[in-house]
Amino acid sequence: MLERVQKILSNLGYCSRRDAEKLISAGKVKVNGVVIRLGEKATKKDKILVYDKPIDKEQPVYLKFHKPAGCVTALKDEKYKTVMEYIHIKERVFPIGRLDSNSSGLLLLTNDGDFANFIMHPRNKIKKTYLVRVDRPLKKEDLAHLQEGVILRDGKTRPTRIKKIKADYFEITIQEGKYRIIKRMLKRLNYHVTSLKRIKIGSMKLAGLKVSEYVKFDPENYFMKKKS
Repeated sequence: MLERVQKILSNLGYCSRRDAEKLISAGKVKVNGVVIRLGEKATKKDKILVYDKPIDKEQPVYLKFHKPAGCVTALKDEKYKTVMEYIHIKERVFPIGRLDSNSSGLLLLTNDGDFANFIMHPRNKIKKTYLVRVDRPLKKEDLAHLQEGVILRDGKTRPTRIKKIKADYFEITIQEGKYRIIKRMLKRLNYHVTSLKRIKIGSMKLAGLKVSEYVKFDPENYFMKKKS
C-alpha cells in the first residue's frame, strides 16, 4: 500500500511526522536509492534510507513524562536542553505535542505515529487539563470570557472548563491544541501567565510522577483506541 513517506517514517517509530517532513525537505531521505521530495509515496517494503542508513521497525513504546520547566519539547536543539536528554531507553521516541520551555507537567512520548496522531487530531477531542497562575486576580467577567471562548487572530477558542482555586490560580480544561493557546487567551484579556503545568491528558493524570521522571504505559488503559 502506497503511503506518504513522512507517514511511514512516523508509523515505524523513526520520528514524528513533522520531523520526517523536515528530513525529506532537507534531502536526507532516499527511497530505493533516490532522494525524494516532500509528498512522494512508497510502501513499507521499499528500501528507505535516512542519512543513508536503513530504518528498522521497533516495538511500540509509550511513555508518560513529568517535564520540568527550562527545557524545550524537541528532539534536538542547538541552544537549549531538550526533553530527550531526560529519556534513557534504547528505542527512539518523540514527543506528542509540545509544552513551552517554561511550562511543566505531563508530556507523552512514543514511537507509534498512529497513536501520536490520534492524541493530537482535533476530531478525537482529547481533553487536556492545566494548572495556571496569572499575575493578578482573575476577574469574574474574564472568567466568563474564558469559559465561553476568546476571540484570537486565528479564530474564537472553544468553550473551556475552569475551576478557580485562588484569586490568581485556577485549573483549566481545553480540547484544542493550538500553539500557546492558554497563554494567548489570557494575554488577550490582559493577563500574564506566570506558571503553567499540565496535569492531565484524556484520563491520564500526572499525579504520582516526580519531576523529570518517566514511566511506560499501555495506551489501552487510558484511551479508547490507539489508531486514528
